[in-house]
Amino acid sequence: MYARIYAQVCAIPCGRVSTYGGIARLVGCGPRQVGYAMASLPHGSGVPWQRVINHKGEISCRSHGRGADGQRARLSAEGVIPDRKGRIDLKRFGWPDPKPGPAKLDAPATRAGSCGNNAP
Repeated sequence: MYARIYAQVCAIPCGRVSTYGGIARLVGCGPRQVGYAMASLPHGSGVPWQRVINHKGEISCRSHGRGADGQRARLSAEGVIPDRKGRIDLKRFGWPDPKPGPAKLDAPATRAGSCGNNAP
């Protein structure tokens, strides 16, 4: 399952984000499993983990309390800028579609992958 999650995360284009729930719908699992998969990524994996945020458009705090600043910086470098409340506009930056809908297990992988270094 983690391989499917990572494949979908790698399909998120540079300058766009998806939610844990959005990725979960695409691969057929729960949002927590997506979170666990992101947390278990090895350093330097190349998976653009920074592009996965919560359903409110916010960066979720990590269990060890670090990483949010790095995630913000990486997203900012890709042109994804939060509003004054720290939320990312999912209508503007959401991928593949910010509205919940039927699962798309074979989402296109256009502009997929990295925008530079994605190492955590």
